[in-house]
Amino acid sequence: MAPRSRLHVPHPPARPGQDPDFSYLEISPAGAVNRPDITASARDIENLSLEMVRVLDDEQRAVGPWNPHLEAEELQVGLRHMLLTRLFDDRMQKIQRQGRISFYIKSTGEEAVAVAQGMALQPTDMLFPSYRQQGLHVVRGRNLVDLMCQCLSNTRDMCKGRQMPIMYHWGSSGNLATQFPQAVGWAMAAAIKGEDRIAASWIGEGSSAEADFHHAMTFAAVYQAPVILNLVNNQYAISTFQGFAGGEHRTFAQCGPGYGMPGIRVDGNDFLAVYAVTQWAAQRARASAGPTLIEQVTYRAGAHSTSDDPSRYRPKEEWRAWPLGDPVTRLKQHLIVLGEWSEERHARLEKELEAHVTACWKEAESYGTLTGGPALDPLTMFEDVYKQMPPSLVRQREELRALQSAAAKEPHSAPSVAKKG
Repeated sequence: MAPRSRLHVPHPPARPGQDPDFSYLEISPAGAVNRPDITASARDIENLSLEMVRVLDDEQRAVGPWNPHLEAEELQVGLRHMLLTRLFDDRMQKIQRQGRISFYIKSTGEEAVAVAQGMALQPTDMLFPSYRQQGLHVVRGRNLVDLMCQCLSNTRDMCKGRQMPIMYHWGSSGNLATQFPQAVGWAMAAAIKGEDRIAASWIGEGSSAEADFHHAMTFAAVYQAPVILNLVNNQYAISTFQGFAGGEHRTFAQCGPGYGMPGIRVDGNDFLAVYAVTQWAAQRARASAGPTLIEQVTYRAGAHSTSDDPSRYRPKEEWRAWPLGDPVTRLKQHLIVLGEWSEERHARLEKELEAHVTACWKEAESYGTLTGGPALDPLTMFEDVYKQMPPSLVRQREELRALQSAAAKEPHSAPSVAKKG
């Protein structure tokens, strides 16, 4: 019988009820990967797309050429930002479960990606995040009240009620991967104007199947745009294991050399490694040496969103077995090893930040909730569409204004009361 081809369908390493299995994950020893010059040719550093840059070893000591040698104060700030992000996420998830907001997405287990990268970049660099990089807002000093108000769609909602919760107007997009070509275009414009600012963007590994990913990679490589393109491989695109996105036979970082740019695979739960790789890519971009694709190898410890139940497609306690650990715990332990932190100080910080999150939520509710308080003026729906509002929209706005005015003048009818017969 003549041989027949067989369709290959990737299989997740473990399903519900089975033991977690991360044997597929290739992990380099901490400090083992070389750190090339920022002007190195992409073809000469292809090993970076296969190996994994790591700085913190098993004892949480910083080793190797990628050690960024940050001061203890900077590390403490990073720990504070990551812990605040996690506590904010936890509170918002509980609030959603109580029915006080309609939807939420946590970043638990991935905090180092946003926080370390946000700290490694300059305040003037432009960021194009996805919906799981709320740590960038924390690093940039955005008030948590603003983020909470967006989730409430109240009178202080930055999006004026036009976006679903957590789709903050600063770059976040529910249309997967659209921010990637936008970041490249912005970076190209910055280069044309001769600026030293760069752009950075983030997508999940599942979004690499979108055409926008490939459009962005092509334009970035051809025009050597000063941009950092981050692919956050958290192992799951909702319920779909990363092997279905192409991670079974190669690393996602290998897409970089395929397009003619460096691809770097980094331990996304190692704050120091993420900071160092981002710093290297940023220096490369500012030196007109072109873009870099960074694969952030991490793990989505929680559900994809509040609409998801991960216990239906992966072992319930799989996150505990993740071999790269927890980013908050690892940085905390590193500071303790340095003699610059303690469990007591950590407990005090956690209590302080929990109180801060509580106070922010109380203030956010004062601007309106889903069920009461001040509400957004419907007339705002006509704004922010055209630079100059066309006559047709002006007429519609005034018609609505007249209806509002008439309704306000009408006395409220008393509710009917059923009489006992």
